[in-house]
Amino acid sequence: MKIKVLVKGVQRGFSVFVVLIIMVACFSCNSTFVPKPRGYFVIDLPKKEYKTFDQPNYPYTFEYPVYANIIKDSTFFGEATENPWWINVNFPQFNSRIYVSYKEIGKNKFDKLINDAFTLTNKHTSKAVSIDDSLINTSNNVHGMFFKVGGNVATANQFFVTDSVKHFLRGALYFDATPNEDSLGVVNDFILQDMKHMISTFKWK
Repeated sequence: MKIKVLVKGVQRGFSVFVVLIIMVACFSCNSTFVPKPRGYFVIDLPKKEYKTFDQPNYPYTFEYPVYANIIKDSTFFGEATENPWWINVNFPQFNSRIYVSYKEIGKNKFDKLINDAFTLTNKHTSKAVSIDDSLINTSNNVHGMFFKVGGNVATANQFFVTDSVKHFLRGALYFDATPNEDSLGVVNDFILQDMKHMISTFKWK
């Protein structure tokens, strides 16, 4: 008899415990849910310092960050580049690079080069929320256009520069990551300063 009474007591206690859990769950359902803000990794940004890219036989020179390195680009979508002066400015710390393509005016029609540059930028319109362009005009006879593309796009910063006679160069920043404007924003803005420095120091040979 004592054992039966004990068992019944345990069962009754367990039932009460289950009821309490259900009541707590019900009350908690009525509480206001407050989502936590999305967090991102803290990125240590290096000090701004620059060095000069001035290789023999290259038709241009410019300054680029010391925390970047330059690699010659020999292929474009699996095919050989038009000439040997295509390069990538790599940022290993940020898993990103600026693709730099160079074309000679004369071998290529100037109007077509301009139209192609705008067409490549406009390819991002399906995901872009904005495209802001600004004129480039430096004392080194470097003219062109800078494009800042808003939204979750593959490349948010791109440009072209030219002397309108012989040289035409295009640059576009890409990341080895899924496009996300929020998470890449800090680094995009950081490298944007480097791109502007590159442009301001561009010289044709």
